[in-house]
Amino acid sequence: MAETSSSVSELSSRPAQRERPPGPKGVPVLGNLFQFGRDQLGYLTEIAHTYGDVVGFDLAGWPTVLLNDPDDIEQVLVKNHRSFIKNRLIWRHVTAVFGQGILTAEGEQWQRNRRLAAPAFAGQQLLGYGADMIALTNRMLDGWQDGELRDVHVEMMGLTLAIAAKTLMDSEVEQDIADMDHAVTDLTEEMASRFKRPFVIPDWVPLPGHVRYRRAIATGERVIARMIAERRANGYEGRIDFLSRLMAARDENDCGMSDRQLRDETLTLLLAGHETTALALSWSFHLIGQNPEVDRRVAAEVLEVVGDRLATVEDLPNLKFTESVILEAMRLYPPAWAIGRESLEEFEAAGYRFGRGTTVLISPWVLHRDSRHFDQPETFLPDRWMTGLAHSLPRFAYMPFGGGPRICIGQRFAMIEAVLLLATIAQRFSMEWQRDRKITPFPSITLRPKGGVWVRLSKRRPAARPLLPRTL
Repeated sequence: MAETSSSVSELSSRPAQRERPPGPKGVPVLGNLFQFGRDQLGYLTEIAHTYGDVVGFDLAGWPTVLLNDPDDIEQVLVKNHRSFIKNRLIWRHVTAVFGQGILTAEGEQWQRNRRLAAPAFAGQQLLGYGADMIALTNRMLDGWQDGELRDVHVEMMGLTLAIAAKTLMDSEVEQDIADMDHAVTDLTEEMASRFKRPFVIPDWVPLPGHVRYRRAIATGERVIARMIAERRANGYEGRIDFLSRLMAARDENDCGMSDRQLRDETLTLLLAGHETTALALSWSFHLIGQNPEVDRRVAAEVLEVVGDRLATVEDLPNLKFTESVILEAMRLYPPAWAIGRESLEEFEAAGYRFGRGTTVLISPWVLHRDSRHFDQPETFLPDRWMTGLAHSLPRFAYMPFGGGPRICIGQRFAMIEAVLLLATIAQRFSMEWQRDRKITPFPSITLRPKGGVWVRLSKRRPAARPLLPRTL
């Protein structure tokens, strides 16, 4: 404990001078919760612009600070990360979904979960997923028609779910994709509502949102239970996919995971393992559909690098502009739009002192639109990533996958998947966003496109289509 206290006292190199940072006034009891809940993205942007890099406010009795300086963020997420936990203000609402999986666990439980999951996202195991990603994408594209309208957000959610099931679980979920898509939508909408509440309403209370929430969890559990039952029936010893590794894992007492532990880890990875990529691609197509020149450049790069064959992971180093489109889409529309921590003891930041139990908010939505770090921050400019910007930015000015020890374990998986899928789709189709279809950023646990991403499809010329057979 003495070591931890010492590190906390060093949280800021600047001497503590003031007790309360600037921030907006609130109302009794609710504080600033109403304004925050009404427009979370707009409110965080407004108070950052008005009050600066450290903003104090109150969310129904939960003292909260918004940090907008990369150095202060690094202190919280990296240098003193042991003095902070995942924020209970947010996660207390959704324990029924994630249980004690890698997303929500703390301490030794989290470290054990992370160790078990890490091999599935490392080295040759990770690169070996590419062929399945491409095959499943082309299977989807075989059902697309020239000139038709499609909601590519729905398409990407289904595709990335199938890829996560195949690559991480070695399972087919084609028959479950529609049900899982509805379940994820119900979960995210209910989570968004819960995050605005000053108190927890038990899940058993028969509110309409709670009914949909419980039904969505049951859908996910049904899919997971089938996967586990199939694996037990067919055997998992010697298999290297994520689910098999979990089922074969033993602790120091030679005990395996309980069914509940398997459920928590598998459901967490299945849900989290597909949504980030689906959102990155959905927002990419929204932006590409409004910028025909970007669409042409992606197609030209893919034609030059890949030609008329199937893309492979070996092509990734040469798909620089395609990757830049993904990076820029995640800058403007970061899937993880806000990151929350809670202090375990007093700490300092930017010359201010904060007490134990303070909620710390870090918003990639705000950071990624900061003109101190990004020229023309509201403009979609993929070329900004072609000139070494990633190496010149402060470490925490751009953080679509979070940061520190709890950075998204699947970030490499997500980037490989996003670039390969974008290249494969661009090889066969171009898209025009339909401006009459309203789209609104919807902040829940992730940043979803409310209203969908409706585009009109146009087939590319035959020379840009893959000719090799597509098999799983």
